[in-house]
Amino acid sequence: MERVGVLPFRTRRTDDRKELARLLHGAKAGDERDRNKLISDYVPFILRIASQTTHRYIDQNVDDEFSIALSAFNEAIDRFDLERESSFLSFAETIIRRRLIDFFRSQSRDRRQLPWSEFDVVDDEENVTNYAEVSTSLANHQLQEESTLRSYEIEEYKQCLKEYDLSFSELVQISPKHEDARQNAFRIGKVIADDPELMEFVERRKSLPLKALEDRVHVSRKTMERQRKYILAVVLLMTGDFPRLQSYLAEAKEV
Repeated sequence: MERVGVLPFRTRRTDDRKELARLLHGAKAGDERDRNKLISDYVPFILRIASQTTHRYIDQNVDDEFSIALSAFNEAIDRFDLERESSFLSFAETIIRRRLIDFFRSQSRDRRQLPWSEFDVVDDEENVTNYAEVSTSLANHQLQEESTLRSYEIEEYKQCLKEYDLSFSELVQISPKHEDARQNAFRIGKVIADDPELMEFVERRKSLPLKALEDRVHVSRKTMERQRKYILAVVLLMTGDFPRLQSYLAEAKEV
């Protein structure tokens, strides 16, 4: 057994990978027995990803997060492209993380929509008490929640970068030292993010459409090649579901 993250999950042998492929093909072909067997076999995997995303132990009999992760794994089976995608488990991990993050965000929005009166404490004479204490506590909770959601986004962005063979540590090393170089990277990233054809190239090739960009930006091909990884990271941040991280990007562009 190899301990990965917070739950044990054994390393996959060749026979396991073959069985995974067989069950996946059967499930996508409509065989419910293969689908149920695939889901049942990978409950430990689903629990591990849910626990890593939430940063706590997940009880499959109690926690809503497990139901969401389980549903996301089932969604991954339906959405996985046998012709284009290479690793089902990596694909499923991404879907699970995204659905959990969507769940956390929806909870955050619902709580923010509660009126202040929901937190009033009223005595028998209808006097409101401890309002300041309650509002302060709520504000502190909201700050903590924002921090938690930001950490989820960072983890999701990390997984997104991994698909493009990028990492945070590498980005620190290759980040442009000069402000004008960073601004150029932001502008090139926006050109790509705003153009569906360029984005299709990026998503399909995991690279920059340098030839197409030469006619659209006033930056040399040599410079774009040198900043290729940094620009790709900017594009992924601009086009992903990362509202909190994108706010930092907006601040950086204004500096």
